[in-house]
Amino acid sequence: MSSTDAAAAFTGLDWAVLIAYLAGTIALGVWLGRDQKDAKDYFVAGGTIPWWAVLFSIVATETSALTFISIPGLAYLGDFTFLQVATGYLLGRIVVAYTLLPRYAGGELVTAYALLERRFGLATRRFASVTFMATRAFGDSVRVFATAIPIALIIGPIVPAEWLTPVSILALGVATLIYTYEGGMRAVVWTDVIQTVIYLFGGVGAIVLLGQGVEGGWAAILADAGAAGKLRLLDLSTDIGKPHTLFAGVLGGGFLAMASHGADQLIVQRLLTAADLRDSRRALIGSGLAVMAQFALFLFIGIGLWKFYQGRAFPAPDKIFPTFIVEEMPSGMTGVVIAAILAAAMSTISGSLNSLAAATTHDLWIPLKGQGTPAQLLRVSKVFTLIWAVILIGGALLYKAEGTPVVVIALSIASFTYGGLLGGFFLALLWPRAAQRDAILAMAVGISVMSVVVFAGRLGAAFPALAGPLAPVTGIAWPWFVLIGTAITLATGILSSFTHAAPSAPRPSRN
Repeated sequence: MSSTDAAAAFTGLDWAVLIAYLAGTIALGVWLGRDQKDAKDYFVAGGTIPWWAVLFSIVATETSALTFISIPGLAYLGDFTFLQVATGYLLGRIVVAYTLLPRYAGGELVTAYALLERRFGLATRRFASVTFMATRAFGDSVRVFATAIPIALIIGPIVPAEWLTPVSILALGVATLIYTYEGGMRAVVWTDVIQTVIYLFGGVGAIVLLGQGVEGGWAAILADAGAAGKLRLLDLSTDIGKPHTLFAGVLGGGFLAMASHGADQLIVQRLLTAADLRDSRRALIGSGLAVMAQFALFLFIGIGLWKFYQGRAFPAPDKIFPTFIVEEMPSGMTGVVIAAILAAAMSTISGSLNSLAAATTHDLWIPLKGQGTPAQLLRVSKVFTLIWAVILIGGALLYKAEGTPVVVIALSIASFTYGGLLGGFFLALLWPRAAQRDAILAMAVGISVMSVVVFAGRLGAAFPALAGPLAPVTGIAWPWFVLIGTAITLATGILSSFTHAAPSAPRPSRN
């Protein structure tokens, strides 16, 4: 479908819906930020957010536009085995809820990495925080790019072809920046709640329309999908090159969730906005159940699209659902679903901007420059929000599309550092003998080794002499990356700890 056809399908009513959503979101975010007094208000909303809103915010944040766009493509080309990974996500959350979460809730923390400073020292905190920043910046730049796909289809006739993607990225980035800059975490969480409702409404609307668009409705879709093997849930293969197996899902997905929800500032910061440990646990574990249901919804959309298009080939899997949205949905509904895609993307981007600014302010700026007055620190926090917006938008502008679903690319980017971070936290909790130098060395080794593992295929293609030595790790699927990285990090830290005398006591807190 050409961008001209797509724009023709996007009517005045659709534009009205989309503009109303954007204007309403920006206005709400600015209004919610009106009473901010200091950086704690800006970054953790003073710990006053109800647990159910935190749950919605977690779900919205990890959903992003990738779930809306890419997950249907996975079912279109494959089956339902991706849900095995979601099972691991739930198990990983439960582990975090009863191991790391009590330590976060027990102190006046703003970033996850303050916990590492309490155990090891400031240098460890800085190392982990900078690692988080680099990973989040790369991964979310890809997410911003993904969201530009449907926007570019709509604005095609009014924007020169070479400017389609840049204009789409800039429009999305600037709109998100305004309410995040003004409203801080309170605006992020409450707009997340609204955005979750919008994109779930859009997903359910797509389910209804697909049932109406196929002769025989969903009964026919499910019958044909079942006959074609597309409803398969379990894959008991032990091949570590296959990403969607029961073992990769439960073990690999579990470790990925432990890292993303226990060692990643993006999610931990949301948990710190809850009133107490009990509310944080309810939000964290409940979000795992909600995400499983959400993944199932978008996988059903994928098999509906497969039946609707009769398995037609598309240039990229991430273009399948956007094409249906702009080509087949009725006037008004198209606007709602495009708004839903933007909602999913804006939720993740706004959370990333706030968490990146929080990590920069509390893990780097304050140790170097001091707290200053509450008003001064609030101004510094907003400046860092602006700087990170420029970085994310710039990264999205530089990204080039590939044939791989964007969701897989984004998860792979996160996975090669998550193991090092999670291993550092486990080292702090499980190995009293470890000192700061052991922690930093262990995380550095874990991340370095996983960088080679994750990018082994590309390294082998670029340097043929390395293809042979790298062959054993080239085919490892992405769900295993965090588990392997965590194991390497822990092993390195434990071995390193025997090169010196055991510390007499943990280092005192600097918070």
